[in-house]
Amino acid sequence: MTDQAPRSEADIPGKPTSASRTTLSHIMTGNDTNLLGTVHGGVIMKLVDDAAGAVAGRHSGGPAVTASMDEMVFLEPVRVGDLVHVKAQVNWTGRSSMEVGVRVLAERWNESTPAQQVGSAYLVFAAVDAEGKPRTVPPVQPESERDKRRYQEAQIRRTHRLARRRAIKELREKRIADGFDD
Repeated sequence: MTDQAPRSEADIPGKPTSASRTTLSHIMTGNDTNLLGTVHGGVIMKLVDDAAGAVAGRHSGGPAVTASMDEMVFLEPVRVGDLVHVKAQVNWTGRSSMEVGVRVLAERWNESTPAQQVGSAYLVFAAVDAEGKPRTVPPVQPESERDKRRYQEAQIRRTHRLARRRAIKELREKRIADGFDD
């Protein structure tokens, strides 16, 4: 799902970045482990999607669905007994879509050491109505210099995402025109 037409800023009042920012925290248990004894990446990805979905729903004022995950980076392993904090915020908005940035931090549940960043992700959500059709979202209003930087970086990721989709579509159309059936 992509934005089709530009939205007028006057259509919907904007919302500051802080209005939907959230943190989801979860203690990792033995049920979360992979064959190496560390927390399975899929468990972290689900927490990331859950936190990002909450932020997208808050910002858009209703249901929002995951359209894509641009990038998920795992920086350090997460272990059983770690308290994982998933921090998410809307970085950018289009007409009906939102980029949500997520940082994943982990700390030992029984120690007073600072949390360490163990991952990050960027997800795109589309706001939908009761019929599953795209609906307009409020523009995000970056509040800090960091928010403004994240907004600008999100615009770059969107440009690259759209260019990549266009290039792949053109390649597939050319292959079909050249008689390849794949």
